[in-house]
Amino acid sequence: QVQLVESGGGSVQDGGSLRLSCAFSGGTRGNRICMGWFRQPPGKEREGVASVITIDGTTDYADSVKGRFTASRDNAKNTLDLEMTTLKPEDTATYYCAARGGSCARDDPSVYTSWGQGTQVTVS
Repeated sequence: QVQLVESGGGSVQDGGSLRLSCAFSGGTRGNRICMGWFRQPPGKEREGVASVITIDGTTDYADSVKGRFTASRDNAKNTLDLEMTTLKPEDTATYYCAARGGSCARDDPSVYTSWGQGTQVTVS
């Protein structure tokens, strides 16, 4: 079982930037693990933002964040980061880090087995 802890949320103005970080522990080094960033705006369903395969760094992004968000992993530090630029009010949400063994499914939260506690991002 992988344990996940997010950090880095906060409030920023329209057009600003934030960097989220997810520290992960547990699991078996070298196994193929998919890590994802999801977000859930108030009153809406959770949606997939980005995913990263830890063993080779392959990424996938939602169309709404392509060109603005960058997900990256540092296997030596056991962290998964999400660099968010040109933020918009519609990016306001609670952001979650998630993990599952095997292939990635960026936009399907039901297949992820480990979740962080979430971190709030507010853009105004």
